[in-house]
Amino acid sequence: MSYRIRFLGAADTVTGSRYVVDSGDSRVLVDCGLFQGYKVLRERNRATLGVPPESIDAVVLTHAHLDHSGYLPALVRDGFSGPVYATPGTSDLARVMLADSAHLLEEEAQHAARGHWSVHREPTPLYSTEDVARAIRQFRAVEFGHRITAAPGIEAAFVHAGHILGAAQVRLTVDGGVIHFTGDLGREDDPLMRPPAPLEACSVLVTESTYGDRAHPDDDPERELGEVIRRVVKRGGVVMIPAFAVGRTETVLLHLSRLRDRDEIPDIPIYLNSPMAVDVAGIYERYPDEHRLDASELERMYSIATRVRTVDDSKLLNLRGGPMVLISASGMITGGRILHHLQAYGPDPRNAVVLTGFQAGGTRGAALLTGARSLRIFGEDVPIRAEVVSIESMSAHADADGIMTWLRAAPAAPAATFVTHGEPAASDALRARIKRELGWRVRVPEHGETVDLGTGTPAVRDHEREGAHHV
Repeated sequence: MSYRIRFLGAADTVTGSRYVVDSGDSRVLVDCGLFQGYKVLRERNRATLGVPPESIDAVVLTHAHLDHSGYLPALVRDGFSGPVYATPGTSDLARVMLADSAHLLEEEAQHAARGHWSVHREPTPLYSTEDVARAIRQFRAVEFGHRITAAPGIEAAFVHAGHILGAAQVRLTVDGGVIHFTGDLGREDDPLMRPPAPLEACSVLVTESTYGDRAHPDDDPERELGEVIRRVVKRGGVVMIPAFAVGRTETVLLHLSRLRDRDEIPDIPIYLNSPMAVDVAGIYERYPDEHRLDASELERMYSIATRVRTVDDSKLLNLRGGPMVLISASGMITGGRILHHLQAYGPDPRNAVVLTGFQAGGTRGAALLTGARSLRIFGEDVPIRAEVVSIESMSAHADADGIMTWLRAAPAAPAATFVTHGEPAASDALRARIKRELGWRVRVPEHGETVDLGTGTPAVRDHEREGAHHV
């Protein structure tokens, strides 16, 4: 039994998830994500992938978030012509999210060209809407639990991961061995999504570690959100909630609808200013078995907010003033309409910015979280005097304790475990807990590293250029 895995993303950061599994005869890419955050990471999106795109037989996606799917249009443009396997929910969401991503990339390039704030004379988007259209044609929907031949000698199956609609753990069977990828693992107590399926026996485990060095606060996110809104409304301010258009937006709307039902927040306007989030609304109705809400609660959740689509209506919100609640992408303030709202309302101390999830290093959200009082937006430094509140307990990721509880229930220890998809401190903290508490063979791989799997020998540390690692 011999096969290899190469870590081309999410190996020293929480973004850019990309893993190449090579059987010798076939090559499958698990996830095809964008790098986000620090510039040194974002520049990897412009670099070559690490393997020729045309040499990849298939892509298998864990879920639709852009740090797992957002590089697909570039991969297709550069020569990948095989199928993209994903669950039906992920396939539906990816169509919306990738189109929105291309639109924002094109818009950003236009802004940069007009404002002359790019270092490039003629800034170009990473990929275009035409590239997205080509990529979408290569999607093949696969139901949870179904086992398919992703490439000759490599079988794939999807297992529920919670986290967001369509999110899956991926199990690849290669030459008799099973490589299990957690994708982004959801929470047992998530108010929206059902919990992740238990870990089944596997030869190799690749686990995320987004919250690998911390536990979610015990605070009630609904109560925290209500307190912020009541406080800001009293001073006539605007509550800005940067939220991922898929998953987090639905959770925020759910909490707001429950607060409104109990008369715990004032009856002020709530605006959902994210065309992508508006497009996603109907998708949740198609997959009732994946989430906890019935049809009536879904309807109440979406009816609480006025949906904003057009650019003109979005601009009018920046003139309206408070009190009101604005929900807009992106969740880490890396792009989207939230940037325009921050330009308009960020300098006013009556207003508030509510961060509702993980903020990757190098993003504007992370900067606010660590006390930054100025943000670079569209080539200008915008002062931020608005109150900044973090409701970390709203995260859709399992925390360190949640991951450890999930791992402990495994029927047997994998021969090797690799900890990925986390900032370095988080990944190493989870590695240490797995080794100390479970006694498993575990380590954190390096970016670009290739590991030769299946030989049964201990993992060693050297780069591919010095010879493949062995596990």
